[in-house]
Amino acid sequence: MDGPAQADLDALPDGVVLADAHGTVTQMNARARQMLGTGPGMPLAAAMRLQDSGGRDWYAVNRPYDGPNIRSGIPEQSWSLPDGNEVLVTCGIARSGAEHAIDRVAVSLRPGRGRARLDRERSDLVATVAHELRSPLTGVKGFVQVLLNRWDDLSDEQKKLMLTTVGSDSERLSRLIAELLDVARLDTGRLSMFPRPSDSAVLVGRVVDSVRAGTSRPIELVVTGDLPEAHVDPDKFTQVVTNLVENGIRHGEGLVRVTMAPLPGDAEFPGVLMHVDDQGEGISEEIRRRVFTKFWTHGERGGSGLGMYLVNGLVRAHGGTLTISDAPDGGARVSLCWPAEDRRPG
Repeated sequence: MDGPAQADLDALPDGVVLADAHGTVTQMNARARQMLGTGPGMPLAAAMRLQDSGGRDWYAVNRPYDGPNIRSGIPEQSWSLPDGNEVLVTCGIARSGAEHAIDRVAVSLRPGRGRARLDRERSDLVATVAHELRSPLTGVKGFVQVLLNRWDDLSDEQKKLMLTTVGSDSERLSRLIAELLDVARLDTGRLSMFPRPSDSAVLVGRVVDSVRAGTSRPIELVVTGDLPEAHVDPDKFTQVVTNLVENGIRHGEGLVRVTMAPLPGDAEFPGVLMHVDDQGEGISEEIRRRVFTKFWTHGERGGSGLGMYLVNGLVRAHGGTLTISDAPDGGARVSLCWPAEDRRPG
């Protein structure tokens, strides 16, 4: 085929090879010609210059024109191009007529870089989860073992301190597991939210009081103006604010200030404007967009690298917005716009 059909094939990002009932290549798009170094008009067996790790040939292994007459395709397989790069190959077999004779064989070739990236992400996830779980689990195991072995030798104060630490580490584990589950739900579009009109100042006040009780760093909450109710899921809203305030404690310096005010009249939608400021080194402009990517970490204080990815996802799932800028007193400012109405996407 010539003309627009060939142009359409050439526009595809993956390689495409089409062969007729006799095993002759009738069409090959530009990407496939680049990958294979072959062209139309030759036998499919010769055009598919692919080998596996054992040096076997793709056509000889799969024999697309043989097999039962109900065979409709060959599932995705990994093969090597002549230049050694990995390519993922899928084959479809079109049949017609009472004899189910083969009319056409269509082969798709996709570079393996996407799968390699996915494999790296999965490895990163496993490594991150293992690292984040190991630290609190080690503490829990150690203190429980001491309590079991030396219960009668320990004072009540020592027992209380160990049990408090075990409780704190257990809470950290629970939060990490919840964070991982929410990230998975965000990625698959299965995040459940139950937004309703909520008093955001009350919710933020509870977060500030809770975080303040566990740190010596000063935390300040400033509410100005008559705040409208925010249309949010209270649990997800609390999760976002807790993460941001704790980030200010972990990665910033000095005072952490949370300010809340009504969104201005010229804003995209009515709602609540919230700033979370710290007095640390801040976040440079060139890396601000990377903050919201999965597994991104910065500085020596680490973390799972999922917190800001999750925060951004939860805010946008509410139909809100999140930006990073410089705080007035130095440090980082995270600004959130929470809608007063239901603005959830879709």
